[in-house]
Amino acid sequence: MKSKDTAPELEALLGPDAKPRAWWRRKTPWFTAALLAAAVAGGMAYRARQAQDAAPVYVTEPVTQGDLNLSVSANGTLQPTRTVNIGSEMSGTVARVLVDVNDQVKKGQVLVELDQTRLAGQLERSRATLASNRAKVTQVEATLKEAQAQLGRFEEVARLSGGKVPSQSELDTARATVQRAQADLLAARAAVTDAQAQVLIDETNLAKTSIRAPIDGVILTRSVDPGNAVAASLQAVTLFTLAENLQHMRLQVNVDEADVGSLQVGQKADFSVSAWPQRRYPATVTRVAYGSTTTDNVVTYPTLLEVENEDLSLRPGMTATATIHSDPRRNVLLVPNQALRFTPASAAAPQDGAGPGGGGGGVAGVLMPRMPRGARKQAGDATGGGGTKTLWLLQDGRPTAVAVSTGASDGRRTEVRGEGIRAGLPVIVDQRSGKPR
Repeated sequence: MKSKDTAPELEALLGPDAKPRAWWRRKTPWFTAALLAAAVAGGMAYRARQAQDAAPVYVTEPVTQGDLNLSVSANGTLQPTRTVNIGSEMSGTVARVLVDVNDQVKKGQVLVELDQTRLAGQLERSRATLASNRAKVTQVEATLKEAQAQLGRFEEVARLSGGKVPSQSELDTARATVQRAQADLLAARAAVTDAQAQVLIDETNLAKTSIRAPIDGVILTRSVDPGNAVAASLQAVTLFTLAENLQHMRLQVNVDEADVGSLQVGQKADFSVSAWPQRRYPATVTRVAYGSTTTDNVVTYPTLLEVENEDLSLRPGMTATATIHSDPRRNVLLVPNQALRFTPASAAAPQDGAGPGGGGGGVAGVLMPRMPRGARKQAGDATGGGGTKTLWLLQDGRPTAVAVSTGASDGRRTEVRGEGIRAGLPVIVDQRSGKPR
């Protein structure tokens, strides 16, 4: 009872303001709560900013529709369409040289003359022998006629005398004389034929001392001067190199084995030479060789291109860089080659420790989706040599894998076909990290 009496006395002594207030009327709890709320809000904002900075940034390019012009580059040298090495079958001393380098010549025109003295003497001797053999034929013919007449008289006398005269031996001798005369005539005629052949040979050899152009063309090289001795042996000595009409030339290029499959006869091409670097000359493919050439383990196939050179600005032996245009692809869907090699970092990184949501750890694992299970192998083969590749499209801010079939490529863009692929879709070509913390 004493304590109950003490409380009113104490309250009366301290006054009415000394009574404790409820907690919600105090400032300290509310101030503390405000500080905690501000700290939580700041932490959440900081985490959101970190997540935003860590989110990947994708670089995209649209799928385009248009024409794809394919080309093959190769180096080679210009050549005349036909080159003839002119030599001499005869030995002798050069008497005259009638042409020089760059001269235009016609078929049959005399280029060089050798000394003809020795061969001219041989021809005269052969002709004399022929004349002697022909005279021998005339003589033998007369002898044969005489023997035949003698035999005829003996046979007539024997008929009139009933075989009493002349004697049998006389008749046999007359017949043998006729046969010998006939044989002599055959031998004489054969000697005439032999002499005629020798005359023809000597005339041919004499004609060969005048070396003539076998075709129309231009002299490229000359390796003979008057007074030079020409010694013809088993192989003719080359005196001139003659090129056919240089207004029509050919370019032989070596095409790499990786590109030869796209070449066909009739395809158009153009090329340039160092002498005229700003000029492109047209050409046409005329032959793609089946035989290969291997140099330093590099396999190439010789390919011939026909070239028009009406202004004669091109010369044999010039080195040319040619571009052969294959058949173009018309109105096809095209993507950059970089897009076919791209794979998102989340698809390439290990997915160990992923939670129920299927993503990796951290904010990036939450934001980046896992690649569809059926597309993982295709993404791994995206840069392979097969006909099926994987494109990553940016849809709703996230990469989506799409399988496509690839076609021709010009080295920068590739033809693609596939379900859901159309012009204008953004394909991912690169991935960049967010801002550094």
